[in-house]
Amino acid sequence: MNLDGTVTLALSKGRILDETLPLLAAAGIEVDPLLAESRKLVLPTSDPALRLLIVRASDVPTYVQYGAADLGVCGLDVLLEHGGEGLDRPIDLDIGRCRLCVAARNGFDYASAVRRGARLRIATKYVESARRHFAAKGVHVDLIKLYGSMELAPLVGLADAIVDLVSTGGTLAANDLAVVEDIMPISARLVVNQASLKTRSTLLRPLLDALAAAANSQ
Repeated sequence: MNLDGTVTLALSKGRILDETLPLLAAAGIEVDPLLAESRKLVLPTSDPALRLLIVRASDVPTYVQYGAADLGVCGLDVLLEHGGEGLDRPIDLDIGRCRLCVAARNGFDYASAVRRGARLRIATKYVESARRHFAAKGVHVDLIKLYGSMELAPLVGLADAIVDLVSTGGTLAANDLAVVEDIMPISARLVVNQASLKTRSTLLRPLLDALAAAANSQ
């Protein structure tokens, strides 16, 4: 945990970083766009009391949980897989919006397979969320963990269906897949280390309030 008066915010490259920067700007905090596009993993901001830590999306909750970062921004999907231990989730930032869905090949009768109680093979990166979803429905599944190119699994017979994030659905359509069931809407959350929130409240609270105001004004 940082004790030098500097607050560390963990973010991931890509959509989360791109959509968080305008919120920071609305809160009066600027980041040099050249640095944001660079390979640097620790970025200064216009506020000397705040720095950004660039990490893999799935690692954001872990950096915050163990105090390497005071707070972080990650998708609800990532947070649910992590479990949220040691974290406070004060703000839905309403960015990075998409859906967690079940998708299958066009022509696969998913509804009938579920009704018959067939045992389905599901490929996904989101094993915990998929397990909870199908358990709640009383559907028996074998979960196959993949880390990418999820759409390939039903095409080559590895799985009957996939659980993945869907934004426009373009990648599914390009691979002859379609959404057969929505699981939940997803957006990015601002998560805070519980110990930091207690011991560094005077440093963190103004930033939390400013980001909340920026998110609400979108």
